[in-house]
Amino acid sequence: MSDFELILDELESASPPDRQRIGDAVRSVLGTIASNAPGRSVEIRVPPHAAVQAIAGPTHRRGTPSAVVEMDARCLLELAVGRVTWDQALAAGRVQASGERSDLTPLFPLEEVR
Repeated sequence: MSDFELILDELESASPPDRQRIGDAVRSVLGTIASNAPGRSVEIRVPPHAAVQAIAGPTHRRGTPSAVVEMDARCLLELAVGRVTWDQALAAGRVQASGERSDLTPLFPLEEVR
């Protein structure tokens, strides 16, 4: 069982992990996404923990990017370990995705934590 799966189990328990641990996990997943899909055409946001730009394409430099994906930490971690699919998260309204290249299906689950 990966650290991400342990954090998810703790999030579902009566004593959730501390915010720092969740933030560290989010930053780790986002860093892996940025490494696996380098670029600056999509901004992936997981408030209040972190945001990263990824995916090859037109480079975003200022203001709101043309493609934005936003979700909470639990959803990101569930996608990372394969507990939910991109389509399931999107259909359930757990992910807000807009703009060209905002379909992150090919990125999940992360190979490193399968």
